Amino acid sequence: MTIEVHAPRDVHTTLNYFTPLTDEPPYMYVSEPPTSVPRTNVGSDIHPVVIHDVRNKEDTVGLDTTGFQFVKYPSAEKLFEDEERVRNVYYPEVEEILKKYAAAKRVFIFDHTIRRHPTQHEKVTSTNSDKTPQRGPVQRVHVDQTYTAAEERVRLHLGDEAERLLKGRYRIINVWRPILNPVAHNPLAVADYRSLDPERDLVPTRHIYANREGSTFAVRHNPNHKWYYLSDQTPDEVTLIKCFDSDLDKARLTPHSAFQDNTSPKDAPQRQSIEVRVLVFDAE
Repeated sequence: MTIEVHAPRDVHTTLNYFTPLTDEPPYMYVSEPPTSVPRTNVGSDIHPVVIHDVRNKEDTVGLDTTGFQFVKYPSAEKLFEDEERVRNVYYPEVEEILKKYAAAKRVFIFDHTIRRHPTQHEKVTSTNSDKTPQRGPVQRVHVDQTYTAAEERVRLHLGDEAERLLKGRYRIINVWRPILNPVAHNPLAVADYRSLDPERDLVPTRHIYANREGSTFAVRHNPNHKWYYLSDQTPDEVTLIKCFDSDLDKARLTPHSAFQDNTSPKDAPQRQSIEVRVLVFDAE
């Protein structure tokens, strides 16, 4: 039997890092901003980078060391077009993935987002309570939650149990999967936590919704950052992206971004993906 082995394919490209547009603290309106107020005061600082392919070297990265991990876990759901099936079929699979590969004792899924190119779908589906549609892949280096926002997520969703759960280790993990086709356009890049200078690189950014406020990290450029991706990632392959970890001795988070791969076939299908964000608890 012949086993097909793909040669690693590193990509020379650019990434959009943080730069301020004003002297105000960074912000971004997710819902419609007030009249005459810009949607954001966060600009783009574009830098060339090399994104290294971990194909056939997946065992060299891990959630607790680099902050991300690649696992093979085929899903029974293929299209991700029906919200009820996503919740009833895919959510239980996500729970199993995290119990198997992240040693989760308890999980709470708080949202998911499906991203499609505008030519495939006018707007992506989002389960955020704000029902604010977003478009395709995000080509901006970011982290989904700040440390403060992670704790607020536990309090928001777990109510009376929050104080007890916050005493143990808790994490937020983004479970990211391609839909229908291998990824050719706008692959997902993830940064090795060990290459970050968190105090310098991470910039808290207010995310302002119609009925609440959260915060994410924008990321300043640092030439020490080490970037990785999984070439030709298939719908059977999942990226686990750590957004937060309360354990100070482990990788605490993972900056990530979609990126342009000019070596991809021009006629390849546009990327479709689903990301499910999950509170993960070790105590029970």
